[in-house]
Parts: sequence; C-alpha cells; structure tokens
Amino acid sequence: MYFNPFQARKVSPPKILVGGFAALILLGAVLLSLPISTHTGRIPFLDALFTATSAVCVTGLVVVDTGTYFTRFGQTVIMFLIQIGGLGFMTAATLVFILMGKRITLRERLVIQEAMNQISQQDLIRLVLRVVLLTFVIEAIGALLLSTRFIPQYGLWRGLFYSAFHAISAFCNAGFDLMGGFTSLTPYANDPVILLTIAALFILGGLGFTVIMEIHQKRRFIRYSLHTKMVLLVTLALLLLPTAIIFVLEYSNPATLGQLGLGSKIINAFFTASTPRTAGFNSLPMDGLFSYTLFFIIGLMFIGASPASTGGGIKTTTFAALVVAVISTIRGREHPLLYGKQIPVEILRRALSIAMISFSLVFFATFALLMTEGGSLLDMLFEVMSAFGTVGLSTGVTTELSPAGRLIIIIVMFAGRVGPLTLVFSLAKRMRKAPVKYPEERIMIG
Repeated sequence: MYFNPFQARKVSPPKILVGGFAALILLGAVLLSLPISTHTGRIPFLDALFTATSAVCVTGLVVVDTGTYFTRFGQTVIMFLIQIGGLGFMTAATLVFILMGKRITLRERLVIQEAMNQISQQDLIRLVLRVVLLTFVIEAIGALLLSTRFIPQYGLWRGLFYSAFHAISAFCNAGFDLMGGFTSLTPYANDPVILLTIAALFILGGLGFTVIMEIHQKRRFIRYSLHTKMVLLVTLALLLLPTAIIFVLEYSNPATLGQLGLGSKIINAFFTASTPRTAGFNSLPMDGLFSYTLFFIIGLMFIGASPASTGGGIKTTTFAALVVAVISTIRGREHPLLYGKQIPVEILRRALSIAMISFSLVFFATFALLMTEGGSLLDMLFEVMSAFGTVGLSTGVTTELSPAGRLIIIIVMFAGRVGPLTLVFSLAKRMRKAPVKYPEERIMIG
C-alpha cells in the first residue's frame, strides 16, 4: 500500500497541489534536521524548515551557508528538493506512478492539467514524460559544461557533484550554491564559461516547458502560438534592456562592475540583469550595488519568469497582457491586440487579479517585516520581493532575520510558489453566468 494524494475525492486540485508542496517541505525539514545532514550534528528546526521551503519553492534564500554547514547527505537532500520543486509536485508524483505501473485516472489527469497549466487533457501523460526527459537532458548538458571548470578545481568526484548540483539549481531557478561563505558566483565574475552556462540554464528553465517544446517542434517563429511569441518577446526585452541599464548604472561602481574589464562588465551586467528573473545566483555582491540599481532589480523580480516554468513572479505573460491592455487603451482600441490576435477579456481580468493580489502580498509582508526587523525599507522590500518571486537574491538580510522574520519569509516563499498558481487554477475555471443581469452604471476613473 502507498499513499495516493488523489484518493480524497472531495479535495479540489489546487488543495492537492498546496498540500503536496507542504508535505514535501515538511519531509525535507525532517531530513535536514537529522544529525547526518549537518556538520554540527544538529540544526534548529526553524532553520531546517526555512531551508526546505526555500529549496522546494526554488527560491535560494538561506539562513545557513549551504556549502559549509550541510554535509554531502544534507546537500543531496537539498538537491532532490530543488529538483522536485522545480519539476512540480504533480509532475514528480505522476512520474512515480508511471514507474510503478499505476494507471492514471481521469481524476488524476484533472489535477495534472491544473498543475501543468494546460487548456486540455490531450496527451497530458506524454507531456509529463517529455517535460521530465527535457529537464534531465538540459541539466545533463549544463553539468557537463560546468564540469570542465569544477573538476579541475575540486577533483573528479567533488567536481561532478558540484556540476550536477549547480546545473539542477540553475535550471530549476533555485539559486542554491556550494561555494561557501555566502559568496554565490562572485568568485567566478571573470569566468564566462561558468556565468554563461548558469545563465543559459536558468533562462531556459524560466521560459516554460511548453514554450521550449513548441520551439523544438515548430522551429519557425511565425508558426508559434501567441503564448510562445509573447513569452519570447517579453523575455528578450527583459534581458537586453535591463542589461544595458545595469551596465550604465554600475559601470563605474568600484564595488561591482568598476573593477572589471570591458568584456567582464558586459557579461556580469547581463548576468545581473537576467538573474532577478527568479534565478537567485549573483556574480556581483548585492550589497555593493547602488540603491537605485537594487530598486530597479525589485521590479524585475516582481515580473519573474514565464508560466509552466521553474520560476516565480507574476509571470511574463501577465505583465505583457497588462502592458498590451494599457497600450490599447491609450490608442483608443476597443480590444487589446498582439500579432493580429485579440486577447480575451477574461485573460486580462485574470492578469489584473494576479498582479493586484501579488502586490498586496508583497506590501503587507514588507510592512510586517519592517515591524519585526526594523531595517531599511529598501532592504526589507528587496528581501520580501525576492521571496515572493522565488528569486533568492539578498543584500545580506536573510541570516540576520529574527524567528518572526524567518516565518514571514517562509510564508511569502510558499505563497509565491503556490499562491499565484492556485489563483490561476481557480480563476481558470469556467465562470458561472449570473441568473440575473444587473443594470450598469459608470463611475469616474483616474
């Protein structure tokens, strides 16, 4: 006998997903609390819970140094939590059921459909298998490239483990690293192989599985769906424009780009512009960035990655839908249009709802953190936005959080990973038509 989360017929799919993530986090916290997981032989349960939440929610915020505090067993647990969290609870559970030879019922397919953010149930199981295969192939290629640097530096077995760990952490947009001393990738600021490989992994992970597969299958931009075109357009814009802005803002900063050559300046500006898209790695010290650069990065973290990806945030398509709606209003168009296609009104309502609820979550969490920690507004907002967007960047605040502050960040990380998803699932259900049509009346706006 084994536990099947689908057997509770009265439990809705969103509740199953939230419960699955919560159960995985608790299991991870228990495993990390074992004496074998840390060099000290013991870790406070709150710190273990924080680390497990950060790993499952593919965030990367840490209260203890992953590279020096945890043993190889503890690091392996974190790596598996990242992998399952990146794939998604339902994708991992479905893979287990398939390997066990279990038949996937209609009820289970409904939950998978919700988890994968798919419109129909057609070829869902094949989609899950393709997602898993695609993930492993990309991570394997990334690990192979990273091993060309890590094996010469750390030796064969340690180098292989480091390569696999960072490839998984990067593709899943987790941001966990094993470099020690909370340094992330700052020791490799002049190593283009490490930085560009890690960046390629988390950019691919942030595109979304369906987008990657559509690119592979259709191969021509004109044949892509509107969703894929929108994701690629926004992703490209949010890579190139922020790179130029950060390059200009930090060019002469002696604590960041000022100490690097021109080539390294460009690569590190690109890396710093792309990592707020929920990746969590940093090649430049975050506490060395100018305050206006940090504020700009906060905006990037709020947008985040794309739907059905390993990243968080309100998602690129949500942001794009709102921008298109605003532009259409300014131009006096009745309906928002993009690439000759009209965006349905219900999609715009959903996008606005996600943006407003996400903004409210960040606002109240920042307010609570200011009350418990008493730090600067910029640092607290940066920390909360990083947790909500499952980014993992920090100005150094995380390790200094009080128990209350750590609980707040745990809640925000969890909400950032499953909250927007659950909201999308519930809003995606067919709306019931009201039995009565009420009279309309205009109000003044603006």
